[in-house]
Amino acid sequence: MSRQTAGRFAGSRVVVTGAASGIGRAIALAFARGGAELFVCDLSSERLPALEAELLTEGAARVHVAVVDVGSRDAMANFCETVCRTGPPDVLVNNAGVGLAGGLLETSLEDWQWIMSANLWGVVYGCHYFAPKMAARGRGHIVNIASVAGFYTPEIMTAYGTTKHAVVGLSEGLRAELATFGVGVTVVCPGFINTPIAANMRVRGAHQRAEVQQFFETRKYSAECVANAVLRAVQHNPALLPVTPQAWALYAMKRIAPSLGPRLLSSLQRLSARRRRAKP
Repeated sequence: MSRQTAGRFAGSRVVVTGAASGIGRAIALAFARGGAELFVCDLSSERLPALEAELLTEGAARVHVAVVDVGSRDAMANFCETVCRTGPPDVLVNNAGVGLAGGLLETSLEDWQWIMSANLWGVVYGCHYFAPKMAARGRGHIVNIASVAGFYTPEIMTAYGTTKHAVVGLSEGLRAELATFGVGVTVVCPGFINTPIAANMRVRGAHQRAEVQQFFETRKYSAECVANAVLRAVQHNPALLPVTPQAWALYAMKRIAPSLGPRLLSSLQRLSARRRRAKP
């Protein structure tokens, strides 16, 4: 951590959902190193004690852990009530999410409900319960973690991309609404990050697992890249922040030539697949 960041969040209260692994863990650690008081939650209770110890070791002022299903309205309401007993958070990071690969023809309604619950309703609930309290106080920052799929959705990730497009749209509207209250809103869009999400995602369709592997096999960027982007978001308040060069490139192409980015990425994927099949 740089000198500029060390101690930067001393006295700040920070909420991170889905914090026990991957991007959420990296974000929580980054704020811990900045001296923040952390309120972290995850659906997995097994990893939370180790996370609490790690965050304290890294410099967090205090750490509060909770087992929370972000897709549950009651669970998020109770979590918010617990966090806000001593005041609203200074930073809310809606990070929790799940992965699902498959086209619409292969995705069941149960799958849709599962991914919408975590990836969209989890963010909606986080914003719904925390934002009014932050607005009433007149300061704070909300960071919603979306994805490069929030502006480009490949055909094998239809449901996942739908949820991330929705998070981008939610963040855009919320940013305009909360600006007059002194609360910033940023949607952070990582590219292909080296986290457990690919191994843990649901895959639908006989041919999809190889396609998913193609998407994620070249992941060279760590969760710390996203954590650093979140810190920049809180400090500089951009509306949307891509993270990896892939994400920046696709975002730029989508804005300049909307049809070029998807075609180019699809061509690169097909070329990569042919090269793998040609190997002995």
